[in-house]
Amino acid sequence: MKKIFAIFSLVGLMSFGAYNNVYAQDSSAAATEQPATEQVTEEPAADASKDAAAEEMPQEELSFHQTIKNRFIEGGPGFMGIVLICLILGLAICIERIIYLNLATTNTDKLISNVENALASGGVEAAKEVCRNTRGPVASIFYQGLDRAGEGIDAVEKSVINYGSVQMGLLEKNVSWISLFIALAPMLGFMGTVIGMIDAFDAIAAAGDVSPSLVADGIKIALLTTVFGLIVAIILQIFYNYIIAKVDSVVNDMENASISLVDALVKHKSN
Repeated sequence: MKKIFAIFSLVGLMSFGAYNNVYAQDSSAAATEQPATEQVTEEPAADASKDAAAEEMPQEELSFHQTIKNRFIEGGPGFMGIVLICLILGLAICIERIIYLNLATTNTDKLISNVENALASGGVEAAKEVCRNTRGPVASIFYQGLDRAGEGIDAVEKSVINYGSVQMGLLEKNVSWISLFIALAPMLGFMGTVIGMIDAFDAIAAAGDVSPSLVADGIKIALLTTVFGLIVAIILQIFYNYIIAKVDSVVNDMENASISLVDALVKHKSN
């Protein structure tokens, strides 16, 4: 039944289309029944309008995204694919680091104030509870220092310094991979350019004649890999500088907060 219904539907659609086509032809024939002299005078105008429309079509400019896509395809899948992989992996690491660093950023002034109030009201255990409920490397360093508060100020300072080094390593995790991709992308682009130039000279040698179009196409394709390699390096360099600046900011907050913690413990011991 389904096949029969499909056949009838197809026949009906074809009949309806044929009817519309015939009706359109009849209406157009009735509308164009005019003297021959009028048809001759109208055809040049129609041709002129078609020529004008044809001239306007190539003037449409491609968007930036379409231009980049076309240039990427022209460069070839070999080195272009490797450069694209560098961009994807580099951006993935950059996004992960930016999210981690934003979560690691805390209001150190508020944390120091809460710890000092907890030390004054409930002692070291209350201050440790405040650090447990606060996320970020500064709170973790505070907790390690407070955990050694019973062993003396020297033990607190040593614990803060050692655990601060651990937190710095966590903050700078995978950042070296970003710098690797920054250096690797233009190097791959240059290699693609050199190989493309070699292929262009091979094509010239095989043709036995220096054709301007052949040389121009080969050089253009060869240089596209360098362009995309430099674009990838520029993009990753911007994210890399932002990440390094963010890491330095968090490290400075850690150092200043550690000094404030030691001062707060000394003040609490004296009281």
